[in-house]
Amino acid sequence: MAYVAKTPPYFPAAFSFKVNVVGITGIYEGSFQEVTGISAKVGVDPIKEGGENRFEHRLPNPVKYENLVLKRGMVLNSALILWAKSAIEYFNFVTSTVIVNLLDETGAPVASWSFNAAYPVALKVSDLKAQDNAIVIETLELSYSYFTRIF
Repeated sequence: MAYVAKTPPYFPAAFSFKVNVVGITGIYEGSFQEVTGISAKVGVDPIKEGGENRFEHRLPNPVKYENLVLKRGMVLNSALILWAKSAIEYFNFVTSTVIVNLLDETGAPVASWSFNAAYPVALKVSDLKAQDNAIVIETLELSYSYFTRIF
């Protein structure tokens, strides 16, 4: 099956994006400075064929996904961080769908990814240093079942 692009190529910038955790609202809850971990990889199992030593078969394994990592400046009284604390401190895991939208220059989505059954697995606060003139950065790491590209 051949895949053919139907429109001329458009190369969006990676600096304009918005994150939506379904069920968590707030003015700053979707604003992040960095999103990493949008990655899927098919594993491979090498199988040696009996009596034939010149090669091996390579069979695909299920897809493995990296954790989704979200970084932003610290937000006080954040519903997102309360959700993470509930999971990490009290082992109360409530899954949610997370949608990452890549935006064009007008703020309209040009690509979106949906992460199914996401839940917090790590929460980190940047180091506090008196000699640095920097804001405090929160890093939230989410595990999820799978992701799909919506468009």
